[in-house]
Amino acid sequence: MTEASVREFKMPDVGEGLTEAEILKWYVQPGDTVTDGQVVCEVETAKAAVELPIPYDGVVRELHFPEGTTVDVGTSIIAVAVGDGAAAEPVREAEAPAAPEAGAAPEAGAAPEAEAAPEGRQPVLVGYGVATSSTRRRPRKGPQAPAQAAPPAAAAIQAEMNGHGPAAPVTRERPLAKPPVRKLAKDLGVDLATVTPTGPDGIITREDVHAAVTAAQAPEPSAAPAAQAPAPAPAAPSSAPVSYDTARETRVPVKGVRKATAAAMVGSAFTAPHVTEFVTVDVTRTMKLVEELKQDKEFAGLRVNPLLLIAKALLVAIRRNPDINASWDEAAQEIVVKHYVNLGIAAATPRGLIVPNIKDAHAKTLPQLAESLGELVSTAREGKTSPAAMQGGTVTITNVGVFGVDTGTPILNQGESAILAVGAIKLQPWVHKGKVKPRQVTTLALSFDHRLVDGELGSKVLADVAAILEQPKRLLTWA
Repeated sequence: MTEASVREFKMPDVGEGLTEAEILKWYVQPGDTVTDGQVVCEVETAKAAVELPIPYDGVVRELHFPEGTTVDVGTSIIAVAVGDGAAAEPVREAEAPAAPEAGAAPEAGAAPEAEAAPEGRQPVLVGYGVATSSTRRRPRKGPQAPAQAAPPAAAAIQAEMNGHGPAAPVTRERPLAKPPVRKLAKDLGVDLATVTPTGPDGIITREDVHAAVTAAQAPEPSAAPAAQAPAPAPAAPSSAPVSYDTARETRVPVKGVRKATAAAMVGSAFTAPHVTEFVTVDVTRTMKLVEELKQDKEFAGLRVNPLLLIAKALLVAIRRNPDINASWDEAAQEIVVKHYVNLGIAAATPRGLIVPNIKDAHAKTLPQLAESLGELVSTAREGKTSPAAMQGGTVTITNVGVFGVDTGTPILNQGESAILAVGAIKLQPWVHKGKVKPRQVTTLALSFDHRLVDGELGSKVLADVAAILEQPKRLLTWA
């Protein structure tokens, strides 16, 4: 039989100059066959979530890191047996086991597996191991006492998976739960063995742990778990969230998109001198135009909303005041005026704030702009925004109105000169043609870099946007 060689796939630089990425999800399992170009995992960089394809054919030999681990670019993350003997690798692994590195810090507890499996090792989910000591895992901490015939590494990792020291007896079925759920249970003093799982394949969820805590607080003595919270719980009303009754704090690691956003915002806030101006405007006519465009066949299948016309209004205002579309070159001590507009749209996603931009938005017709906005939003919601889509922006719009907020003082996207915040559009009393009438009103806020945008220029841009939204026919006369 031809011996297979093992190739290591390293974390690539999926952005431009990025140094690390977090493994979000593995799509393959040890023992799986992979082909050239097959996506094996999803990672999150400081800019976006990206799927990584494997560049060769073979059988997955080892996953070096579990989901949730941040890995430096250039570090091997997966080993694949390639060559004619690749298919035989999992069989030899069953006889002389070497489990994936992901098992060293599992995402969930191990499920029982029959010890007698001469035919070969059955593939298991990433981070799922076996309750017995039938596999060998690379140790992450000091060696523990060996359990039966297992090597020290297996016992050490088994103890770490338990979270309670020595490995559990092989006769006890280990509950399945992801690391955050295990930590939650530990913080709340809940024994996972007493929790009834409701997740797929018998996995214990966060809700299951909270349900166990609620049951423990019920008057029935039988509902109390064996171990209670490590610290005395403060007195609180019974209607308060369970987490307030049992934990004083929660620490969330800052990484990925959120970490990059924080660094960029600090850099922007303490580098560019910010000025923010506000204007409240009657946008009743704009709202009517939005409804009319929804019926226009040119916009069939496209998403038409106030943001579309606000974006177009800003583009027209920039055309009338081109000096605001610029950046500050500190090294050269120059102001770089851009003759194109890459319009950024701030988007809140589960992974944090991102600002993808529409390339050459200034050259797009209104239907084209609507199409680009729709694609940008849907891609951001799916977490599929590419790093390239977030580079090269010149000005940005942030729509805080979707959260019911009237206005705000937005911080510039780093390297840009201006950002427009749009508040909630509400029906308010307004003096219209000499009479107080209910009108659709909103407040706009424009923050700009005072090094290159003076008060006059910033005021003109904001006034132009407001004027267009008040009288949208100016889109024709000013364009």
